Amino acid sequence: MTYVVTDNCIKCKYTDCVEVCPVDCFYEGENMLVINPDECIDCGVCEPECPAEAILPDTEPGLEKWIELNAEYSEKWPNITEKKDPLPEAEEFDGKENKLAEHFSPNPPA
Repeated sequence: MTYVVTDNCIKCKYTDCVEVCPVDCFYEGENMLVINPDECIDCGVCEPECPAEAILPDTEPGLEKWIELNAEYSEKWPNITEKKDPLPEAEEFDGKENKLAEHFSPNPPA
């Protein structure tokens, strides 16, 4: 089992999770974070730290696309190990639906 970052991180990118991760398995895109499933040790400390509740165990049903997305982009984006400010629009986008289709950016951070 591992943890995955899901839809609600998009356009929020809170990094509270990064600060508590003992193995530095988070990777940063332009408008979200992902977890490298090969590096995650399933400790679970990141899940309660996410203000957007965007981190879930990969055993939850319906997360197949998120498991794939986390694996793919953790190989493309740079590692992030320190907390940063969330995106300016984080409060506005927290809880919005369909963010993957409408707002996901495959780009690394600027």
